[in-house]
Amino acid sequence: MANTPQPLRRTALLASGVALLGLLTACGNESATSSGTPQPSQAARTAGTTPGSATATPGDTAPAVGATPTDTAGSASASARTDGRCHTSELRAAVGRVDPGAGQRNFPVVLTNTSDRTCTVHGYPGAAFVDASGKQLGPDPERAPGSPGTVTLTPGKSAWAGLSFSSPQISGARTATPAALLVTPPDEREPLKVKWTAGEVPVGGNESSVSVTALDAGTGP
Repeated sequence: MANTPQPLRRTALLASGVALLGLLTACGNESATSSGTPQPSQAARTAGTTPGSATATPGDTAPAVGATPTDTAGSASASARTDGRCHTSELRAAVGRVDPGAGQRNFPVVLTNTSDRTCTVHGYPGAAFVDASGKQLGPDPERAPGSPGTVTLTPGKSAWAGLSFSSPQISGARTATPAALLVTPPDEREPLKVKWTAGEVPVGGNESSVSVTALDAGTGP
């Protein structure tokens, strides 16, 4: 083997070392950039977010498409206003003047729509005479034969039912003088209280029956 001068061997070894260092550096750079995006830390993965992403807070819920914060309340209000039946709180009750005839005493019981919406009543109202303590006097009125219909009440309009009984002076029935008449609108549970000023009514005996007709439009016959 030919002897290589010492300076040349050193130069060759130095060149080889530099080339090897450059190769290692290039490999390192390729490894660092091959993924394209730095991976999130373990803490970020545990929290459910990645760097730069928005963080959700507890209770956040995406609204329905097209919904506004007032949609729910608006729907509830619309539902209440389109409920066709008149409720007790939307009505006022009154008793009209007596219409005597053939030994009978007849009174129109009037329900008036006091709300700002249109509603309906259908069928017979409930009725009961009570004393000052609220105790009922006599049995519930009987329903007179008829064909109940639906009466539409715009705001301020009324419907009436006839309340009738035989005159106690003629029938000889046992009597009492009520303090009030309780009137319950059809399909409702809460009654309306009307002061009774028409004197005694029959509350017992064979001739003590009281009858009520189905509601009709208006305030009386």
